Amino acid sequence: MKFCSNCGGQIHQLIPAGDNRLRHVCSQCGAIYYQNPRIIAGCLPIWEEQVLLCRRAIEPRLGFWTLPAGFMENGETLEQAAARETHEEACARVRNLSLYTLFDLPHINQVYMLFRAELVDLDFSAGEESLDVRLFHEHEIPWSELAFPTIGRTLECYFSDRHHHQFPVRNEPLAALRGHYKKTT
Repeated sequence: MKFCSNCGGQIHQLIPAGDNRLRHVCSQCGAIYYQNPRIIAGCLPIWEEQVLLCRRAIEPRLGFWTLPAGFMENGETLEQAAARETHEEACARVRNLSLYTLFDLPHINQVYMLFRAELVDLDFSAGEESLDVRLFHEHEIPWSELAFPTIGRTLECYFSDRHHHQFPVRNEPLAALRGHYKKTT
């Protein structure tokens, strides 16, 4: 960022009065531009004993499997964002959304918030950002082809929790997990 979107003045990095971090500040009008983490909202869509996964048609991780998720938009709730992303990527409708996993990824300035959700019906197909959309039983999950650590960890938690019929909200930092996911259990 070089110029202020309010007045066109030059932007400098400095610590504003009353703050403790470097911020982008306009030298002319004093506008402060905060850069905060981006929220990723998505679903773990469930149909009986199966989960719905999407094969990515876009980078990053083109061709790898993921849960439907994406960036939250202004003007929507987390649940609305998760349901919208599920519809956009899998053309699927979900209901009974329940927050399930929350992952902090400070190394890429993202927060993942994934909901357990029931598929309304079996009317789903690949959206614009997906090459394929399929239901998987636990033993069919393509663990070595999962796109992101957050997805693998969510699936790992779900299949473990499903045996006890208890699904606590899980909040974990995943800063140390980079690259693709490798099942640990």
